[in-house]
Amino acid sequence: MAATRATDSFTAPARPLILVIPYPAPGHMIPLLDLVGLLASRGLRATVVATPATALLLAPLVDAHHDGAVQALVLPFPSHPALPAGVESAKDSQPTLFASLIVAFAELRGPLGSWARERSDTPDRVVAILADHSCGWAQPLAAELGVPGIVFSPSGVYGSAVLHSLFRRAPRREDESDEESHISFPDLPGSPAYPWRQLSLLYRTYKEGDEISEAVRRNFLWNLEGSAFVSNTFRRLEERYLRAPLADLGLRRVHAIGPVAPPDATGDRGGETAVSGVDLCAWLDRFPDDGSVLYISFGSMAVLQPPHAAALASALERTGLAFVWAAGKTAPIPEGFEERVAAAGGRGKVIRGWAPQVAALRHRAVGWFVTHCGWNSVLEAAAAGVAMLTWPMTADQFVNARLLVDELGAAVPVSWGGLKAAPAADEVARVLHTAIGGKHDVVARAKEIGAEAAAAVREGGDSWRELEELVRELASESITKTGLDY
Repeated sequence: MAATRATDSFTAPARPLILVIPYPAPGHMIPLLDLVGLLASRGLRATVVATPATALLLAPLVDAHHDGAVQALVLPFPSHPALPAGVESAKDSQPTLFASLIVAFAELRGPLGSWARERSDTPDRVVAILADHSCGWAQPLAAELGVPGIVFSPSGVYGSAVLHSLFRRAPRREDESDEESHISFPDLPGSPAYPWRQLSLLYRTYKEGDEISEAVRRNFLWNLEGSAFVSNTFRRLEERYLRAPLADLGLRRVHAIGPVAPPDATGDRGGETAVSGVDLCAWLDRFPDDGSVLYISFGSMAVLQPPHAAALASALERTGLAFVWAAGKTAPIPEGFEERVAAAGGRGKVIRGWAPQVAALRHRAVGWFVTHCGWNSVLEAAAAGVAMLTWPMTADQFVNARLLVDELGAAVPVSWGGLKAAPAADEVARVLHTAIGGKHDVVARAKEIGAEAAAAVREGGDSWRELEELVRELASESITKTGLDY
């Protein structure tokens, strides 16, 4: 197509439009929507796919962009025989349904292809697709449309590489009954190995030849055919895995653009909170000593088992530590625990529902974070310079915990037992008391990482430059495709 040159009546071309496909789970959607906000602030437009169950999570971002730079495309959630009626999100769903959810959501490929083709000759043509790694089907869709397909990883680079390695190499245990059988990852730096029980449930439940299993595997293998990966991480956090392209990520370029959470992030990024950030910070103001309060959360999807909750509750009572426990609505907290804590001078606070985690972690009184090591929690704590007490349960959490404990020295392990093996209350109490009770090298290292995270997103920092380069590439793709010279 011949280039169109500027004239006196020249009308500026429309801003490049990106089709964004989040996976319907809060832990996946929140960082991707944060990234969309960053792209929109740099001159790109985004149409974000949602279903009726996830549209509310998107609404604040759409409302914040009065110029229409971010818009929602709400489509009915596809029905699928493997998924019970009414299930549209991983939130509050059983982990055994996650594979079926991935497969059902992939049915949006056809409608989205039709939507994009209808706009192919208009100023609203899609110039690229940015999709969560659980939406790998978006990569062949991008190829069909002739546009770049960018894979967004809600995990770190290390965690994402481990997950894709499993589906790429399909390693198996020699003894199918041995949960401790180690699986190695020879193509990753240091050739790490993990016990079978610490690997992703999505892969551990994979059955060769099974329709759902094969569809999930194909979903992740499609990501390796994309144009590039984008990860909510920063170079100093995962430098070892960013020095050279990884075979387990298809030797693709990885843009490390995190932490993506805005400096003024509020608790409502994930929905309505059970307590406001202002009220929680006012409660934390009561503690004069910096770093004296423990923040506890196991994320939006982890289902804490009764023995784990009992061990933690008992340890908190034995140590007498000040704490905030973001327990969610369903955590099996022992009967009478909340009343006893309240009677002990209000040194502890239990939040039932969504909590303003970023605000809590950035408060000067919070010094340690008991975490399941979901990647969003890791990044939010890293950005706040808060030391972590790791208690991984499933998914990429063991990989993230190993990164924090063994490689970065920014965390202390509480337990490696996962969902099936709860630690003794005495052991949890010992770890908590040792961490909070004295000076710790881990605290200093966490503060260093917090400074490195701030430097990464500052103008001229590693993540800032990566994001600027990504935006330039997407904008130049628009120029190339439209033939405009501007």
